[in-house]
Amino acid sequence: MSNFAFNNPAFQQQDPRNVATYPGTPQGAQAASFQHASVDAAVNAQLEGMYAAPPAGAIETDRMSVEDTVWKTAGLFGILLVTAAIGWVFTLGGVAAPERDPYSDYAPSLLPWIVGAFGGFVLAMIISFTSRKKVRPALIFAYAAFEGLFIGGISAFFEVLWPGIVTQATIATLAVVGVTLALFASGKIRASKKATKIFMIAMFGYLAFSLINVILMWTGVVSDGFGLHSQVKIAGIPLGLIIGVLVVIMAAYSLVLDFDQVQQGVRNGAPRKYGWLGAFGIMVTVVWLYVEILRIIAIARGNN
Repeated sequence: MSNFAFNNPAFQQQDPRNVATYPGTPQGAQAASFQHASVDAAVNAQLEGMYAAPPAGAIETDRMSVEDTVWKTAGLFGILLVTAAIGWVFTLGGVAAPERDPYSDYAPSLLPWIVGAFGGFVLAMIISFTSRKKVRPALIFAYAAFEGLFIGGISAFFEVLWPGIVTQATIATLAVVGVTLALFASGKIRASKKATKIFMIAMFGYLAFSLINVILMWTGVVSDGFGLHSQVKIAGIPLGLIIGVLVVIMAAYSLVLDFDQVQQGVRNGAPRKYGWLGAFGIMVTVVWLYVEILRIIAIARGNN
C-alpha cells in the first residue's frame, strides 16, 4: 500500500521551473550549448558530441530513473522469492503440500509466518518513518527477506488446506498488477487528490474493521477461521468476499499511488538512492494485494 516513505520531499510535486537539469542529459547539453554559443569552434564541437551521445543513465547522473527503480524492485522480489522458498519448506517440513492430509494430526509450522509477519511489520515502520532523514537499503533488503518468510509460510499453510490456491492467488495478483501498470502507463488512470482522500478514508475504515475482527477472534466471540469475513453473510455471500473485492480495488489504487510517486521522484531529479524507497513501496502493496487475494479465494473455496 502507499507508505509514509513517500512523504520525503523527493517524491512531492514540484514546479517544473524549479527542477534543475543535470550534465549528461540531452536537456543539460542543450542548455550548455545555448549558453556557450559564442565560444570557439573546438568547444562547440565538444558540446555537439555531448549532445549526440546517448543520454546518461542513473549511475552516471546519480539520479533516480524508472529503469533503475524497476531493477531495484526486481532485486527485492528476488530476495523475497528466495526466503519464501525457505519459509515454504520449513512450514511443510520438506514434504510437498499436496501430499499432506489436511485432516490428519499434522500441523504445519507457523514459525516462518509469525517471524516474517512481525519482522516485516517492524522494519516497514522503521523504514517509513526514518526515510526523510536517511535511506537505508540494508533495512529494505531485510524487509524483503522477512516478507518472503511470511509469504512462504502463509502460502504453504493455505496450500495444505486448499491445494492449488497459491497458483490461483499468484496468477490473480500478477493480473491485477499487470492491468494496473498498463492503465497507468497508457495514462488512462491517474492519482487524484479526491480519489486519494477517499482511499485514505477507506483504508482507515478497513484497518478498524480488521482490528475488531482480530479482537473478536482472540476473545472467542467468533470461531470461524476468518472471523467476521466468513461468519457474517449478506444474501448468502460471505462478508469477506464483498469486502475482499473492495480491498483489491483499494490495493490497485495504492499501486497507482506508488507508480505516481516514483514518477514524481524521477521528474524532481531525486537522488538515485530514493529508487529503493520506490521499490519498497511497490513491494508493500503487492504483498498486501497477494494476501488479500489469497484470503478471498480461501473464503470462496471454504464456502462451497
